[in-house]
Amino acid sequence: MEAPSNVIAQRREKLDEIRNLGANPYPYRYSPTHTTSDIHRQFAAIQETPDESKPICIAGRIMTKRDHGKSSFANVQDSEGLIQIYVRQNVIGDDRYDIYKMLDVGDIVGVEGVVFRTRTGELTVLANALELLSKSLRPLPEKWHGLQDKETRYRQRYADLIVNREVKEVFSKRTLIVQAIRDYLNGIDFIEVETPVLQPIYGGANARPFITHHNTLDQTLYLRIANELYLKRLIVGGFDRVYEFSKDFRNEGMDRDHNPEFTMLELYQAYADYEDIMCLTERLIAHTAKEVVGSTEITFQGEEISLEPPWRRLTMIESIGVETGIDVESLCDGSLQDAALDAKVDLDGVESRGGTIAAIFDTLVEPKLLQPTFICDYPIEVSPFAKKKRGDERFVERFEYFMVGMEMGNAFSELNDPIDQRERFIEQGKKLEAGDEEAFMVDEDYLRALEYGMPPTGGLGFGIDRLTMLLTDQRSIRDVIFFPQMRPED
Repeated sequence: MEAPSNVIAQRREKLDEIRNLGANPYPYRYSPTHTTSDIHRQFAAIQETPDESKPICIAGRIMTKRDHGKSSFANVQDSEGLIQIYVRQNVIGDDRYDIYKMLDVGDIVGVEGVVFRTRTGELTVLANALELLSKSLRPLPEKWHGLQDKETRYRQRYADLIVNREVKEVFSKRTLIVQAIRDYLNGIDFIEVETPVLQPIYGGANARPFITHHNTLDQTLYLRIANELYLKRLIVGGFDRVYEFSKDFRNEGMDRDHNPEFTMLELYQAYADYEDIMCLTERLIAHTAKEVVGSTEITFQGEEISLEPPWRRLTMIESIGVETGIDVESLCDGSLQDAALDAKVDLDGVESRGGTIAAIFDTLVEPKLLQPTFICDYPIEVSPFAKKKRGDERFVERFEYFMVGMEMGNAFSELNDPIDQRERFIEQGKKLEAGDEEAFMVDEDYLRALEYGMPPTGGLGFGIDRLTMLLTDQRSIRDVIFFPQMRPED
């Protein structure tokens, strides 16, 4: 919601008047001694009489202002909360009070004073001095009517954060989530690394990339769709446990669960398989929940979810049988396709039996997985980087974990046979040539790395955005990304 032009014009007039009074409406610095939470904590027991021996300085944005002639109350908001201030003309002086009268909701001020309680019991700062730190030329949107529109909130996140304090709490928890993951992995001897965002060959996932060009090298480059192949190069090089928080980019659609730019955590552990990674995953997520929300028992969109290990484990074939009654193993390819089509599963572009199985799972099973569940042993046709299943080479040692009807993460017993990997790359290359924009190219350098020898390795990737959705009870990925991708404004 745009501010009326006359309101902005009035604020610019006030700005000129303040300058004419000799004040700088945009000074260089200010030195607060306390935050609002400091004041509430340190002065919890104070009574109506102010303690003159303990002056404080705060800085923040005026959120409400109530003038009463020669005195005024206002609420000031800083990064940690709100505090009331009381401004009196006979205390701060005529000149300063003249400036104060021209302040608006949204202006940022510095206040020096002493703390007391009003007769109604509200903790308040009695201002001895007040300084304008930034004059706001655009009025804040009114919380309940002016900034409830989702599109406006996402486009103007700065305003959203100012007037919707609960939004700030979501993003504060996102920071805690990243820190909890980092602390856990560092504590079990993983090291954090960085790998390229601009890649000459994209890979590590099935997705359409963003394409760019390096002028000096006259080279086509791609924004990474995953960092998997670079992290596994580091395993080859002798780093046994590595992880990276990576910005990935996929040139695909947007919905409640997808944004073209998103944040992943990927980790790789030498001498481990996907069973080891399952144990690591459930412990890592449980630890993170305890650190961020204080419990492994959470609520998401009204559903009670328990993140306490151990989580349920099913093969993909078992899960289809449990949730749909379709006995995959008893059906030939044609009968399986018929069963899928009867259940209204979209098989457009699906050519293999494994692809049909995966499509049935995606459509009929995934939405029903509310509690944490590991789905294991995927068809080989849909998993180009995982080792073949021991005892049944139709499948690979891969799991994804699901909860609240969403896929949350993906893991493999990583393929380290360079000959097998080359064959699977070639199959992907054929799909790319046939027009599959989500297939990927042969990466000769990665194959060369595997030819030096990569130890048995377990790998895991999961979205930080979706984990944040889960632990902050947000249904849309746009609510946990500061600046989600948006269509152009009209």
